Amino acid sequence: MKRIIHLSIFALALGSCNKALDLKPKDTLSDATFYRNAADFKLGANALYPSLEGLNFNDTQSDIAFNTANSISDGTYLPPETSGDWNNAYYYIRIANNLVAKSEGKTDPGIKRFVAEAKFFRAYNYWSLLELFGGVPLITTVPTVEDPVLYQARASRKETADLIIKDLTEAAQDLPSRDALINDDQGRITKGTADALRARVALFEGTWSKFHSDGDANKYLDIAISAANDVMSGNQYSLFTGKGAQSYRYLFIEEGDNSSECILDRRYEVNVDGQGFPYSIDATCYLPTRKLADMYLCKDGLPITASPYFKGYGTISSEYIDRDPRMTMTMVIPGTSILRPFNPITPIVNWPNSPQRNGNTGYITYKYISENVYGNTNNGVNFGYDNHIIRYAEVLLIYAEATFERTGALSDADMNKSINLIRSRVNMPAMTNAFITRNGLDLRTEIRRERNIELALEGFRYNDIRRWKTAETEMTQAIRGIKIKGNDWQTIAPYNGASYQSRTDADGFLIAQPASARSFDPKKHYLRPLPTREIALYQGKLAQNPFW
Repeated sequence: MKRIIHLSIFALALGSCNKALDLKPKDTLSDATFYRNAADFKLGANALYPSLEGLNFNDTQSDIAFNTANSISDGTYLPPETSGDWNNAYYYIRIANNLVAKSEGKTDPGIKRFVAEAKFFRAYNYWSLLELFGGVPLITTVPTVEDPVLYQARASRKETADLIIKDLTEAAQDLPSRDALINDDQGRITKGTADALRARVALFEGTWSKFHSDGDANKYLDIAISAANDVMSGNQYSLFTGKGAQSYRYLFIEEGDNSSECILDRRYEVNVDGQGFPYSIDATCYLPTRKLADMYLCKDGLPITASPYFKGYGTISSEYIDRDPRMTMTMVIPGTSILRPFNPITPIVNWPNSPQRNGNTGYITYKYISENVYGNTNNGVNFGYDNHIIRYAEVLLIYAEATFERTGALSDADMNKSINLIRSRVNMPAMTNAFITRNGLDLRTEIRRERNIELALEGFRYNDIRRWKTAETEMTQAIRGIKIKGNDWQTIAPYNGASYQSRTDADGFLIAQPASARSFDPKKHYLRPLPTREIALYQGKLAQNPFW
């Protein structure tokens, strides 16, 4: 059920009261006394759900997706005066702090659940800050405008991470399991949600600490393993297989909503809170890159550089043959008929002679493209499928990566309870240590490859290469697309024009952005700059990140 959307809108409206009735002190940052029972706290917690991340183009900040040049991916961004990331996070942190504060002295046992939701959202929003900026000022109370806590210095990275993990650990103790939710509560935060986010945060911090030589890596990796195990052993979640061999394709559109794989979703609803992501993908040319395409294994489980099944680039579709099925569920095979997400819906054959949104890389995104023609009403902004912020496949990948980074190994048994479950869904060969050794593969590379392709275009890549400390190498490479010289594309529209033919490398691959236009300074780009207005407001106590 998506009733939570209606209630969230109503809860946010509580802040717009008639001024004649607003008798609360003007020097406090809390709302009027409202919270008396569990129903009140539930309504208050509803106001936190809009902080959940919606469908987005975050992977264009990395090297596996592209539409047009942006200052994050090419390294040209400057310290902003203000930041929506910063302001929005602290806005919701304040709401969460207020809910926690209002619970003091209350005896209604039903209140605990919604206080736990508040702690989850406080952690979720502090996590969004930590991931981008590092340690930030930590506020867990509801201060007045004169309270010096408003101007405190930044906490360390460790202190920030530890508060997040503490909040999530405490929240999990008072949250219901997924199977205990009534229909009207479907989509609310559960114990599994808190444990899964704890696993994500701990993996990030563990690998950041390890590869940046900053902190106690093993401490956080142990937490990541434990938290992932809590989710895996809880028997509340499983991979979505409801559409058979095409389940991965349908997971990201309407058929995947409310599935057993969904742990945390940003929910949408037709005619109430619809979204236009398929339209935006098409309109803005949110496209995969050659780097992502080359990551997909062949059907024998080997990379394209080692597999006899790789067919090369001789035809417009040969590179898609005998590959991991997720490749053709993520990007469109040239010549395939799909529904173009416009109103009215437009069946088209993408390529070879129709330049329908081929864009700068020549690849077309298939992931997230709905088959629901009714979603194209309201100018294409009426799709109701959800954004899977955390899904069970990610938890399995966290378990595998954290185990390897902690111990230097991943047993076949651990592969079978994590990566191989994911591969099995798409009928790919199981990973084994014998296979890795026999074929001269690197286990860390293959674990990361599995993460990259399973979570492709879901917004993980930029932050992954930051925590692995490989961004300085990956982000400075040219963004390449399909091969348009020396194959069928040579004489087929739309790539036979001079504007495209002049933008190729020595091997005939389309160059969407040359290496000369991309940069990543390892001294400063691993962290975002703090907004300059916040530094000024903090009375000189808010230090900017290094080299900014």
